[in-house]
Amino acid sequence: MAGDATRSVSLTRTGAGTFLAENARGGTIPIGAGGSDAADFTPVELLLAAIAGCSAVDIDALTSRLAEPVTFSMSASGDKLSDEQGNHMGPITVTVSVTFPEGEGGDRARDRLPDVVTKSRDRLCTVSRTVQLPTEVHFEVD
Repeated sequence: MAGDATRSVSLTRTGAGTFLAENARGGTIPIGAGGSDAADFTPVELLLAAIAGCSAVDIDALTSRLAEPVTFSMSASGDKLSDEQGNHMGPITVTVSVTFPEGEGGDRARDRLPDVVTKSRDRLCTVSRTVQLPTEVHFEVD
């Protein structure tokens, strides 16, 4: 039996080069090998979304208690490389764009934002921490 810390997704082929990822709660995301269907995310796009999304959750939780953001968006980008190390991503840049209302709460949230971003990057965000640290990936054939 998997422990409480275990996370998993299953992937089912839906057509040539297309798949449906499903989490344990029944949520689904379409995945396409080349991103030819506008609704499909490529695996690399999912990685970028996971990095930005993980930090977005951290940043929102730690700043919105001080003030509700007026705007909140994040992006993640990087170059897909193919070299002597095989296929991989080069450095990934996550851009955080959050504005808070005028007033004491907004001022406190604005002041706290840089520290929260650093904490997410360096300690809290499981996804970016996993990418930054050496993490073994095992494959099994069933």
